[in-house]
Amino acid sequence: MKFKKPSLIIQIFSGMFLGIIVGYFWKDFAPSLHILSDIFMRLIKMIIAPLVFSVLVVGVAKVGDFRSVGRIGIKTLLYFTSLAIVSLLLGLILVNVFQPGKIMSLEKPPVTAEVGIEASKGFDTKNFINHIIPESIVDVMAKNEILPIVIFALFFGIAAASAGSKGKVVVDFFDSISHIMFKVTNYVMAFAPLGVFGALAAVVAKQGLSVLTGYMYLISTFYLGLFLFVFGVLFLICFVMKIKFFKLLSYIKEPVLLAFSTASSEAAMPKTIESLERFGCGNRIVSFVLPLGYSFNLDGSMMYMTFATVFIAQAYGVEMTTGEQITMLLILLVTSKGVAGIPRASLVVIAGMLAHFNIPVAGLLLLLGIDQILDMGRSATNVVGNAVATAVISKWEGELHEHQKDPDIDKLKLD
Repeated sequence: MKFKKPSLIIQIFSGMFLGIIVGYFWKDFAPSLHILSDIFMRLIKMIIAPLVFSVLVVGVAKVGDFRSVGRIGIKTLLYFTSLAIVSLLLGLILVNVFQPGKIMSLEKPPVTAEVGIEASKGFDTKNFINHIIPESIVDVMAKNEILPIVIFALFFGIAAASAGSKGKVVVDFFDSISHIMFKVTNYVMAFAPLGVFGALAAVVAKQGLSVLTGYMYLISTFYLGLFLFVFGVLFLICFVMKIKFFKLLSYIKEPVLLAFSTASSEAAMPKTIESLERFGCGNRIVSFVLPLGYSFNLDGSMMYMTFATVFIAQAYGVEMTTGEQITMLLILLVTSKGVAGIPRASLVVIAGMLAHFNIPVAGLLLLLGIDQILDMGRSATNVVGNAVATAVISKWEGELHEHQKDPDIDKLKLD
């Protein structure tokens, strides 16, 4: 009898389960397993730049002109801005209703305690422009800076489309590169269960499971917000747009689980591109919207920013008026766009908000111990949010052709 290899999602679940067990029972040995996660993340980062660039060049070349790109771009940014406001507002509502900072009895760090995170100094137009417009495409590809790669690929793709037969040769070349990169992605994904295993084993060994009990109220409140956003807001959007929400989830379940288990939405990006194209989103829309989403549409992270800021204010007894909270929301709406590519960007922005409203920045230490657990949820939400955004823009552009077949059958055909 021929042995059937377990699906990737079963392998990832197994890696998570074994990681928790090893991390709990072998605390001395488990931290060294983080090298497996490091290897997997480096493999992912290795393929992101060539994959995004090749897919986007081909997609933009198919669009063909600046007018079409501009139309899709405006729709995309309007959608991103609207969802950012909703996610920020939902975080504010939840933290004010459940008041975890007041209800939980936490030992507050001294106001003068060092956090080790430099606060964001707010939105700087010059720095933002310098970040999105690359001096060297080689440099930004080496650093995996998605937004500058997108900008260069837009110009390159449109120029290739306007160059006629000579440009077609280049577009065909990058089309072949994108197909090869999807194959490479499948090879890299074979290492995903080991990366998940190493990541969770190291986290559980370092922080223990006891951190869950001490912070259960905070964690459950935040996860309730993520649940409401995904199955409330995003479901409603799909319902209005006549997009089959649960069918979309069935196609992206692997990248969502991968983002959750590694606490990195970046790790799921290559698989998300592939999954959305199988779902029926237009190739040019996927290649354009999804990379932009990784800089402008991180819904779970946006919700966390308002939630965490007010939580820390509550813990230190700092009363924020409704006006101050609305001001914070508007500042975050702009500030968060200026930190694309910054490590631990959410914490950097939160530190900036704390400093702006004279809330002790040391309060971040209350969250650092469980940040990995919260990051798992917000990373998975980011993936779902960007998938829905891509489906919505595809629908608006008349380029959503939902497949009628089971995603697992489609996957077998691809393999």
